Amino acid sequence: TAGRGIAHSERTPPPEREHDHPIHGMQTWVALPKSFEETDPGFFHHAAATLPQQRRDGAWLRVIAGRAYGEESPVKVFADTLNVAIDLDPGAEIDLDTGHVERALYILEGDAQLDGVDLPAQHLVIPEHNARGRLRAKTPVKAMLLGGEPLDGPRHLWWNFVSSSTERIEQAKQDWDAGRFGSIPGDDKEFIPLPAY
Repeated sequence: TAGRGIAHSERTPPPEREHDHPIHGMQTWVALPKSFEETDPGFFHHAAATLPQQRRDGAWLRVIAGRAYGEESPVKVFADTLNVAIDLDPGAEIDLDTGHVERALYILEGDAQLDGVDLPAQHLVIPEHNARGRLRAKTPVKAMLLGGEPLDGPRHLWWNFVSSSTERIEQAKQDWDAGRFGSIPGDDKEFIPLPAY
């Protein structure tokens, strides 16, 4: 949780950098409601085995954050959230969860169809509101089902800073330059300056 400001690192541990290895990931940012934008920052790790999972008829679902398919993730969220990883075997089908106001489906890899319409990989699709939507895999598919409740107003984004207030983003720039975001234990040897734009 970024809250009023947090520094983080995304590095492969040194021993793993010594040889080639596959890595697969997708980073998602979820804007905090205005009432929580200044909350304390925090980092919480949840091992994959602690996340709710369902396996059925060639489908593997993992509820990463929020709730879906009758499951709820242990990851702390500040608003209704939908963040589900979906793996489908060829020919497998699954109906999209309809329990959220806003939903989007992102196909990371594979050939899929939504209600019989081909979906290209690396594209985001916004399903019809309240429509169930049937996702079908033509090849092995990796997808993300994302969404939740609508934001309580517009957000501004500059570099790694997101806020409902442009003034707060300007303050975050000053705080970053002054080192007030803190350091990362075990990864505090490098400081990345603000972009020059």
